[in-house]
Amino acid sequence: MTEPSYPAARIVSAIVEEHFKRHRIVAHEQGWTELAPQPEVQTIETAIDVAFWASLRHEEGYSPKISLAFVPPEQAGEPLLFESVLPLGAAALTRLAPAVERPGIHLGLWHNGEELCVWGTTRSIPKLCFVLEVIEPGLLVVKYNRGQESGKFVNVVVLKGDQIKVIDEEGTSLPDCPALLAALLDFGSPSLRDRSTVNVLVQLAASMRLHGRGGTLLVVPPASEKWRESIVWPVPYAVAPPQAELSTLMRQDESERKKRLWQEALIDAVDAVAGLTAVDGATVINEQYEVLAFGAKIVRMESGTQVEQL
Repeated sequence: MTEPSYPAARIVSAIVEEHFKRHRIVAHEQGWTELAPQPEVQTIETAIDVAFWASLRHEEGYSPKISLAFVPPEQAGEPLLFESVLPLGAAALTRLAPAVERPGIHLGLWHNGEELCVWGTTRSIPKLCFVLEVIEPGLLVVKYNRGQESGKFVNVVVLKGDQIKVIDEEGTSLPDCPALLAALLDFGSPSLRDRSTVNVLVQLAASMRLHGRGGTLLVVPPASEKWRESIVWPVPYAVAPPQAELSTLMRQDESERKKRLWQEALIDAVDAVAGLTAVDGATVINEQYEVLAFGAKIVRMESGTQVEQL
């Protein structure tokens, strides 16, 4: 059954579109390059409408926390790409939410013909990228990244049920703006440990434990497709090509691993893969730490024998 439209989405979409247009003009005047695409009214309205109804759902008893970024895959760094894009819908967002609730991980949103679809996940987005975050049931925030500093965002609009608050970026016209921004912006940085020598599987297990939802991680040989016989096909979230961010990091030499940037990148990459295990089903990676699929259902292969005793 299709949910009724969310009136605030229609009301605020033109305001948001105009806001991004003004910032693009200023950005061009300042010589900024490689900007994110300009979101149009219909795109903004659809995204907000779907995200609102998704926020009211539950997945395994949890309210979804989602970040949607309107960006094509080619502008998203090294994204995790679904083999088949998913039409944008409240049910699909709710099922994916456990995989992307860690800070800094976005579901990529882009056009597939005339409809909006989710194409995968990313932690890299271009300047002035339209980001829509689901904070809690009925609470949404439209924001964009500043560009000058990684991970810092500027809030544009806050929607809470039927309430709409357009944020004054100078912080002067809304008395409650500073407190609101403090509550909604995460300025924390991950703790760093010495990871020059790393057991990635141990780090993945520790990160999986943190999301508190249980999870299954299958590690398969890179040169064999035999594991596919133990999985129900089609897999809901097959990844094509395999997502290799973690693999790329682990191929770097020891001198790179001692650098702070490498250690921070490893923390983010491990947390991103571990987050996928929060989705119902198993996450499949190969021995080179490339992500092949998640949400996979495990079955006994036809040529296998049944375990009689443990």
